[in-house]
Parts: sequence; C-alpha cells; structure tokens
Amino acid sequence: MTPTWWALVTLVALGVALTVAAIMFVPWGSSSPTRAARMTALRDLPAGMVSRGRALHASLRPSSYGSLLAGLVAPLLLGFTPAGARIVAWVAQPFGGHWLAEALLGGLVVLTIVWLASLPFTAWRHAVLRDYGLSTQNWGGWAVDQLKSCAVGAVTGAVVLAGFYTLTHVASGWWWSFGAVGAAALVVLLSFVFPLLVEPLFNTFAPMPDGPLRDELTAMAARDGMPVQEVLVADASRRTTGLNAYVSGFGATRRIVVYDTLLREAQPDEVRSVVAHELGHAKDRDPELGALLGAITAAAAVVALFLLGHWDALLRRAGVDSIGSPRAIGLVLAVMAVAGVVVGPVLNLVSRRVESRADQHALRLTGDAAAFAAMQLRLAEVNIADVHPPRIEYLLFATHPDTVERLAAAREPTGGPHPPR
Repeated sequence: MTPTWWALVTLVALGVALTVAAIMFVPWGSSSPTRAARMTALRDLPAGMVSRGRALHASLRPSSYGSLLAGLVAPLLLGFTPAGARIVAWVAQPFGGHWLAEALLGGLVVLTIVWLASLPFTAWRHAVLRDYGLSTQNWGGWAVDQLKSCAVGAVTGAVVLAGFYTLTHVASGWWWSFGAVGAAALVVLLSFVFPLLVEPLFNTFAPMPDGPLRDELTAMAARDGMPVQEVLVADASRRTTGLNAYVSGFGATRRIVVYDTLLREAQPDEVRSVVAHELGHAKDRDPELGALLGAITAAAAVVALFLLGHWDALLRRAGVDSIGSPRAIGLVLAVMAVAGVVVGPVLNLVSRRVESRADQHALRLTGDAAAFAAMQLRLAEVNIADVHPPRIEYLLFATHPDTVERLAAAREPTGGPHPPR
C-alpha cells in the first residue's frame, strides 16, 4: 500500500482506539442531580450571590468571546490566504530561505502574531478581574507573567516546529508516522513534566507548617491509598484571590499543593473537602487518562493533517505546494483552530464527567456533605462564580459542574462504601 493508504488505515485505527478508551475510562455513568434538585439548590442560594456572579460574567463575556474570535480569525487569515506563507518566506530571506529558518523563525513569528491577536482581550479580562477584586496582580506583575507564558510557549513551539519540519523534510511521504509517535510522546511528557518544571516559574512553594490540618491531610491521603511525601503551600495570593488546591506527581513525588488563599479563607473541614476532591483525581488516574486521550488525539491529528494535505484546492488557497512545508504553518494553525472549536465542547463534556466523579469521591472520602456544600458556597462567593450559567455557555465552555449542580449532588446519596476511618 502507498503511504496515503497506510495513513488512512492508521487514522481509522486511532479513531477506534480513542473511542474505546473514551468508553472504557471516561465516567459517563457518573450520577447527575435531577433538574428538581438543581432548581431547589438554586432557589436556596442568596440572591446577591446569584446576581453578582451573573454581573461579573456579563462583564467578562466580551473579552471571552473576543479572545475566542481572535484566536480563530487570526489563524484563518494566516492559513486560508497566502499571508502566512508570505510572512514565513519574508522572515527567512536573510538566511537564504533555508527550510530550517522558515520552520523556526517564520513559525515563531506566525505563532507570536496569533498570540498578540488575543492579548488585548486577555488584558481586558485582567482589568475586569481587578475591578471585581479577583486579581491582586498589578499590571507589571501581569506583564511579567505574560512574558513568562510567551517564553514557555516559544521554547515548546521551537521544539515542536524544529522536530515536525525536520521530519517533513527528511521523511517525505512517511513523516506522518514519525510525527504521530512524536506528538503522542510530547503530550505524555508535558503532562508529567509540567508540574515539576513550569509551576515553579509562576509560584513559590513552601512546606505547610506542622499542625493538625497538615496531619489530617496526610492521614486522609494515606487512608485513601494515595500517600503523599509533601504538603506544600503556594503563594497564589500575589496574583489572585481564587481558592484552589491540587495533587501533583506520582508515587514518591506525589504532593498536595494548597493555595495560601484557601488556607486563609476556608475552614479546615472545607480544605479537607477540596483536597479529597483532588485526591479523587489522583486515585482514579485522571491525569493519566488525560494524557492517554490527549496522546491518541495528537497522533490522530498529525495523520489527519497529512491526509488533508492532499486537498489541492486548500493548498492553493494557502499559497503553498505542500502541507509539510514550513510555509504552511499558517494553514496548520488554521486547521487546528477550526478543529479546536469543533472538539472543544466534547472535551469539556469529558472534563465535567471526570470532575463530577471527583466530587463523589470527596463526599465518600470525607463523609461530610455539609463541608462539601459549604466549600462550594465559599468558592462561589470568593470566585464570584456564575452559579447557574446560560445552558449554551455551560455546554460549550464549562469544564466543571456548576455550583448549583454540585450543591444538589451534595444533597443526594453518593452511593458506594465509605472509606474506613
């Protein structure tokens, strides 16, 4: 068979693998509260909390939709017209138009243009969050974080661009096979390396002082079969008032990280509830699930991109003769942007199912539905959450169950045995 036929067979196989993995490992059967229970929980919420959350999100909506639109329009203009190809060629001219200069320098310039297109809306969002007191970061600190994010993205982008276009240059019709393996490996690597290498760029971590809460958290993790080596406190308050905690690492490197804002604002039983939720993610191997689904999806995307490169009309519109050419980076980004809009709601649905399972785990592990409900109320109040967003926005954008759904879940039986105390 030709490379094209092998690519088609591989894409079908990856599609089947992704479907099987999603059916087997995504908790589609996680219980959801009834509509009546959700409406009861909504009626019981303070009216001021509901109205304030809706007001904030109405203020954020223009920047959110603007950023989404800019992140779609900029790649479309660069990829579905010859503009992207011309920019890449122009940047590489001082280097004799060498393919590696096109890939690295031209590619990074195109990526920077896309990033800059969304930056004003990111700044708009930051201004709104400052007005509502949700961001404690001044504009200087915000700019430094943006530059850090840009630097991390540039390093990652350079590695991907150099690797991908080296393959397309030397492997001709078979670059898709090596690229698929490389993309899958990169997703897995970033999933596990990110917490260790990137988190310290944005936060400083210190051991939680010895005391009853630390002892309770380590004991709860051990009781859950997920012993931790460290309990750390992140200095999140220097940029946000948001409350959060998470569990990162594996085995000997597993650690609980708690925001200092959570320790300051929440009661100990509420902190335990948040950490129990995060332990649920670790126990159910949600990071590994995300890495698995992401790796298969990334591999399939590379193969699909190769096959799409046989669409001559699309190549002519982009002003390129091959989708494996560095001058086609704009076209690649445009295809990725369109795919992201289509696939995004599905990924969010998966995320909500996973988060719902972690909520149920927290309720079982702590056996304290009252603390869980109190924590959800506190999160909604401090984060000024839209406790019951418009249905279309919930379906398109929400990665977590909303506050009303979580409060209703706390009132219903969680099912399953409680861990021993």
